[in-house]
Amino acid sequence: MGDATDFNDLGTVVGLDAVREQIGKAVSPIPAEVWPEMILPGQTPAPDIPASILPTWLGAMVGAVADSTQTPPALATMMGLSVLATVLQRRFEVSPYGDDYTEPLALWTLTALPSGTRKTAVIKALTDPLLHWEKLQRDRMRAEIARVTSARAVAKKRIERLLAEAAKAKDSDEREEIRAEIQREEEAMPIEVRAPRLFTGDVTGERLQSMLVEYGERMAVLSDESGIFTNMAGLYSGGSANIDVYLQGHAGTALRVDRAGRAAHVDRPSLSFGLALQPGVLGDVAGSPRFRASGLLARFLYAMPASNVGKRNVRRRVPIPDAVREDYDTCLSALLETVPGHPGKPRVLTMTDPALELWLDFSQEIEDHQGEGGRYEAIADWTSKLPGAVARVAALLELGEVGAGAEEVSQVAMERALDLGRLLIPHAQAAFGLLGTDAVDADADAVLKWVRANELQEFSRPQCQKALEGRFRNVDRLIKALQRLEQHHVMRGFNRTNKGARPTPMYRVNPKAHST
Repeated sequence: MGDATDFNDLGTVVGLDAVREQIGKAVSPIPAEVWPEMILPGQTPAPDIPASILPTWLGAMVGAVADSTQTPPALATMMGLSVLATVLQRRFEVSPYGDDYTEPLALWTLTALPSGTRKTAVIKALTDPLLHWEKLQRDRMRAEIARVTSARAVAKKRIERLLAEAAKAKDSDEREEIRAEIQREEEAMPIEVRAPRLFTGDVTGERLQSMLVEYGERMAVLSDESGIFTNMAGLYSGGSANIDVYLQGHAGTALRVDRAGRAAHVDRPSLSFGLALQPGVLGDVAGSPRFRASGLLARFLYAMPASNVGKRNVRRRVPIPDAVREDYDTCLSALLETVPGHPGKPRVLTMTDPALELWLDFSQEIEDHQGEGGRYEAIADWTSKLPGAVARVAALLELGEVGAGAEEVSQVAMERALDLGRLLIPHAQAAFGLLGTDAVDADADAVLKWVRANELQEFSRPQCQKALEGRFRNVDRLIKALQRLEQHHVMRGFNRTNKGARPTPMYRVNPKAHST
């Protein structure tokens, strides 16, 4: 300013415009801090799951079903995957490394949608060909079933008569002669013949064990009724439901049941689920500690699409195109043509080198984020099983696209499976939040409520712990909640330096947290 020592002097020397310029420079606003889109606790956004992930014929049918029923594509996509698993499970496995580590192709999907969202219509459209196939098998085998059933009935009656005669026998020679005849009758009795079954809708764990024995060591549950899910959680048995059959059916490990009056021996059980349930049902099972602790919840692939009830056009009627339905029926029938009557050794698909590298990259990516403080820590039990589930999906997609003659999982099939796996992560986060099993999310919500109630723009960690000391007696628990809020861009952490003392951990609040 030369000799001018204040704004009065400056104004006298060069005029008022110069004064305004200097003041403007001194008080120019600091640019507003840029924040990414935040995610509030318990409100993880779930992306769309498109039908294009599926094989061409299945994707076309799933897309047409979703369009015809005006339902979220995620519902039909997940159910379509379960139908594919129903047809291919137990017959095929996938081996990423080509060694003794294999994944069976059983798949568990669960889509949560409220009542009135046409879940039944979607399931019916996709399972009709399975029902038709079962009926054809029953009709084809009716005469054989009748012949064997009558032969077994006659043999059983004859054995009953012989047993009565043995009880009246006067000496050991006579009893031994009758015993030998009973043995011959039992050995000659034909094995029971049943028409094949692919799936059921509602079943107890005990009956499911028997069905796995009776129907080639494979079974699926495709349903929009909550009975099977609540039975699994033990809601009707004081939380003491026998869940071994479900765990073994997913892993493909040997099932051995030997109880009074009931036995079930299955070497490689394969059990798939395709469930479409109301969100409230998920909340109901949250009180079952075994449901999470046993790993049952971690085995499901969840879809939590937004309901479109209230957004549908009641005048819009778009039937499924005949060509799409016929192609779906034809391709499913082709896969079903090779269904064996009795279980043999599953055929193993390996992975091409590019597919394996993609799968390993994804597996490492998941592993790196599920440790303590990681973004997947709260659902680490679920993410730990995700790479295996992706390998299963990739094999299903390959078989669906190429046919039962497929030998290895291609890069294209793996890319689609990985796309699905990444899309499913936020759906799982939303599902576990709904279940109330994400304790970190609940803690983060408590911190956010405190911030909002006190209209805080920033705060220190000691200040927060003091205010919420009833909840956060352990600072590590508070740190996890704050880390979750940072990961979801609700706040940002920084250190405030203190002369001669330790820095104070501070947190700046996203301004939108007070208006959302």
